[in-house]
Amino acid sequence: MIRELTWKLRKRALKKCKLLVLDVDGVLTDGSLIYLKDEIIRKFCVLDGLGIKMLMRSGVEVAFISGGKGEAIHSRAKHLGVKYCYTEIFNKYETLRELQVLLSINKSETIYVGDDLNDLIVKPLVSLFVIPNNASQTISKNSYCKTIQNGGNGAVREICDRILYTKNKKYSSIELTN
Repeated sequence: MIRELTWKLRKRALKKCKLLVLDVDGVLTDGSLIYLKDEIIRKFCVLDGLGIKMLMRSGVEVAFISGGKGEAIHSRAKHLGVKYCYTEIFNKYETLRELQVLLSINKSETIYVGDDLNDLIVKPLVSLFVIPNNASQTISKNSYCKTIQNGGNGAVREICDRILYTKNKKYSSIELTN
């Protein structure tokens, strides 16, 4: 009940969104990493992927900004058509600020989803700082909203749905072809 009320109070930020920025590990994934000899494997949620595609097709830019490294992140971005994919980023604030300038998008038009302490640095640059349900407890009190779903298990789709719903965009009216 309180969670839904919190989302309703943030309706304006959802409606104005032109840029959705996503951390990767813990947001687009459940935070688990599988290490092979020379490779890190991540598992991504297909529900999140379709939500991201639909959001981009409705005119909202999507970006990934991750402190992690690995080709899997770039492969996922390429597969979804996400043009802005930054990995091994130490200072997410700087990267996000440069992206906002590049896209001529301001704070009131930017939403960020992160799950841990290294994401808090971007909070001054966004209108809505969202965490997935399973985010670190240490940032819970610093977020504006929390999803019902866990990271890597539909949290991003939930946010995409909320943005599209607030903008009165129906999935049936958005072109589904590649």
